[in-house]
Amino acid sequence: MKPAIILFAVIFLGGFSSCKSQQKTTQPKTAGDTAYTYRPASRDGIGKFYMGREIAQVMGAAGSDWLERDTRNMEENTSLSIEKITVPPNGVIADIGAGTGYYSFRLTAKVPAGKVYAVDIQEELISYLKNKKKELRDSIVEVVKSSRKSPNLPDNSVDLAIMVDVYHELEFPQEMLQAIRKCLKPDGKILLIEYRLEDPAIPIKELHKTSVAQLNRELNRNGFILNYKGEFLPIQHFLLYGKK
Repeated sequence: MKPAIILFAVIFLGGFSSCKSQQKTTQPKTAGDTAYTYRPASRDGIGKFYMGREIAQVMGAAGSDWLERDTRNMEENTSLSIEKITVPPNGVIADIGAGTGYYSFRLTAKVPAGKVYAVDIQEELISYLKNKKKELRDSIVEVVKSSRKSPNLPDNSVDLAIMVDVYHELEFPQEMLQAIRKCLKPDGKILLIEYRLEDPAIPIKELHKTSVAQLNRELNRNGFILNYKGEFLPIQHFLLYGKK
């Protein structure tokens, strides 16, 4: 194992659990809720399943330092991910689950005449993003607070919605995907960057990894089809979905 990956394993496996929400169960099933099943939660899950996949616990705002760690580009090659993202200069990108805005503020270079929505659900991170925008004197990023079921973005407004190591934590993936679909332009796309479940050597907790097969099933059910499968990153999938 390469030294960078060993360090990554120590950071993620040793310290990440302390950044997690301690919530072990989710809301009980309600009348008409047929998309999900519920079982006792595993160590890192919430006990709620979508198409056989247990939804992972959410990373808390306490993990901000980990998201901004100096070694992140070396471990994940985030610069290559951003290089591979294609949008017009006046395009609109939605970074859903933006966290600290690690991707959001770097993506502004892609859309100098456009906009980047930095979307998150946690109040602490919304405050963090607003402060960072002010510190950077940024004029392109717009900070948006989402709900559990919607990114709260205008219909037909987004060229590309990205979720970087976020999708597996969505409490309501079906509702969120449907809401994202509405906010995308007719030719808009979703980019998922997710740790590869297919590779057991990747030192990430299992519920925080996903397989292409599972993602395809879930996205297909919600009106998306895989347009591009990129496997050029060290430990993550780079999956671009368009509307069916």
